[in-house]
Amino acid sequence: MRLLFLACLNPKTGNCTTAERIRNHIVAAGHTCVLCDTRELSSSDVASLMTQEPRFEGALAIHLFKGGRLLLDFGVPFGVVFGGTDVNEDVKDEHKRAMMEEVLRKARFAVAFTDKLKEQAEALLVCESKKIYVQPQGIETRVASCFSWSDFLQSTGVCTEQVEDLHVFLLVCGLRRVKDPLYLLEAFAEWHIQNPLVVLIIIGPKIDPVFTAEVEESVKRSVGVFLAAELSQEELHAAMQKSFALVNSSLSEGMSAAILEAMDLGLPVLAKDIPGNTAIVQHEVTGLLYSTPQEFVSMSKKLLDDHMLQDRLVRNGKNYIASCHNPMKERAAYQQLVETLH
Repeated sequence: MRLLFLACLNPKTGNCTTAERIRNHIVAAGHTCVLCDTRELSSSDVASLMTQEPRFEGALAIHLFKGGRLLLDFGVPFGVVFGGTDVNEDVKDEHKRAMMEEVLRKARFAVAFTDKLKEQAEALLVCESKKIYVQPQGIETRVASCFSWSDFLQSTGVCTEQVEDLHVFLLVCGLRRVKDPLYLLEAFAEWHIQNPLVVLIIIGPKIDPVFTAEVEESVKRSVGVFLAAELSQEELHAAMQKSFALVNSSLSEGMSAAILEAMDLGLPVLAKDIPGNTAIVQHEVTGLLYSTPQEFVSMSKKLLDDHMLQDRLVRNGKNYIASCHNPMKERAAYQQLVETLH
């Protein structure tokens, strides 16, 4: 079967990584899957694609509004994958909500990454519950063997001779407002003044140019907080493995791939207490959840001092990934769902 797959493909983002992984699952089943970036497509572009030979026999989209709406008028069977933006942001707009409900009405299936995301969709959108399948993201991490930790630190502006004693808190996110990378800046800077061996490094692609400039300016004026250039996924995993903890400070999340990757790599997680994060992080079991910048600092200090807590979070996090985010189970699920598009 020849499938068109629509997704937002900002390089080195969770959306892009997820789309490429799902595409690989589909191709492994013997199908042809053409992945296209929704940022570059209009309805007329999709219409043109649909008339090309050989014809597409089915389609898939990540995000009901950004991708699914582009598939409504072409008569091909399609499935959709919920993004966090669908139920956290777009549902607040009446036009977008109506469009997403139409997508759900016409879709053969919809995939939610968590039970909580499915519950949100059912509460906020008119939809058939039986159409929505829960399939967590599958996680595989690969660490670059030639990565230099000291060179990475120097490139961000972290200058210290005590590299071995440094505690790096790594905040991985695309630079856009919903990820709120400046949320902890002031509190962390105050902590760094008290303890110069703790630093916060923000790393990720520059998605929103205006907001990126705001982040760059704020970081320049701060102490103990640094901004790193984006890395390849393998290099990022190497940097995560060398860090002390992974930080999430988002306003909303669907399912944070960075959190899951950190768990797989044996890195403790400190995540903002929001629905998308509480679906995958159990407080003081697989990670730590905080609600304020002050609470973040308090929990971070405890984590630094409590080696038993560190060991427990790492062990439980790795076990959670192995049991709930197996990429082979994800592959089997998508391959079965795609068969429904025949």
